[in-house]
Amino acid sequence: MFSRRTEWNLAHNRLTIAHQEAISSGSKIIDLTISNPTRAGIEYDESAILSALANPKALDYDPQPKGLRSAREAVVRYYASIVDPESLILTTSTSEGYSYVFRLLCNPGDEILVPKPSYPLFDFLADLQDVKLVPYSLIYDHGWQIDFHSLEAGLTKNSRAIVLVHPNNPTGSYISGQERKRLNELCHQHQLALIVDEVFLDYAHDGEHKPTFAANEDALTFTLSGISKISALPQMKMAWIAVSGPQADVAAAMQRLEIIADTFLSLNAPVQLAASVLLDQRKMIQPQLLSRVRVNLSELDRQLARQKSCSRLEVQGGWYAVLRIPVTRSDEDFAVELLRRSGVLVHPGHFYDFPSDGYLVLSLITCEEEFRQGISPLLDLATIS
Repeated sequence: MFSRRTEWNLAHNRLTIAHQEAISSGSKIIDLTISNPTRAGIEYDESAILSALANPKALDYDPQPKGLRSAREAVVRYYASIVDPESLILTTSTSEGYSYVFRLLCNPGDEILVPKPSYPLFDFLADLQDVKLVPYSLIYDHGWQIDFHSLEAGLTKNSRAIVLVHPNNPTGSYISGQERKRLNELCHQHQLALIVDEVFLDYAHDGEHKPTFAANEDALTFTLSGISKISALPQMKMAWIAVSGPQADVAAAMQRLEIIADTFLSLNAPVQLAASVLLDQRKMIQPQLLSRVRVNLSELDRQLARQKSCSRLEVQGGWYAVLRIPVTRSDEDFAVELLRRSGVLVHPGHFYDFPSDGYLVLSLITCEEEFRQGISPLLDLATIS
């Protein structure tokens, strides 16, 4: 009855089952996986946000496939005017942006190269768009870097694009200038596009502004971002695709993307009309989140310094840290025991396609006191295992 593209394993994994059992029993859970900023104790300007959604112009239906001009201009201001509003397509989410770009570039069975480790969303998006994913490795050697050998080995006549996550989720690693140059050269050589996810771009832990791919001119580039992370407003559902590259390629891509977007017209008017206000919320929100990230990272390092069994990997940006623990069991076994024994929830590394056991992924936006309380039993269990 159902399509092969939805033949996923729908059974709950053991960690999910253990989590549901803990919730049902009323046990206190310290969540070190939290990704929802609206439930992380962040202060919002409620009045400004809610007032912006009450614009009477929202009662008028003005279908614009690319998105309302005023909303696209708000995105241009976010990029300090380095992008053209006519090269922007507004979407409800970066997931929808991926689906548009996959449909634009790929016939059924064509291939997209994606980094590993990375966020597990890509598998589902590819299934739904009938696209094949080909992994390339990120390797760790005094910091994360692209393994170009594995990337080039994955190229075939069916390759259509390379996905970059800048900075990567969960490794927190940015694409270096040297890597960017080589990626552009590969795209030119093999007629590939770049698809660049920049939702965490603004969260560099050193406070420095990292260069965006949104004005990359050396290869056809689709840069995805949105207010879910930029302004910590995932419930408002506004994202975008910024298209850049050789002029002829951009023009051809935009013509096709506009038709795809016109087919769905998914983004609602109230959010588009509020776009400028919602994007401006980042000026209040990002300092809070960066402060939280730095405090929690410092606390993690403080507790790690008391023992020798565990360590964290270098992280440059984003909301997550990767912890290296002794391999005495599978990461999932460890996470389940930690939850049942101490009520601490963490993500095992295999959720993010780490190549082996011995990795945990921790959220750095957990409330500071809960984070402090959760790290101690985690390290205790890792040390005695």
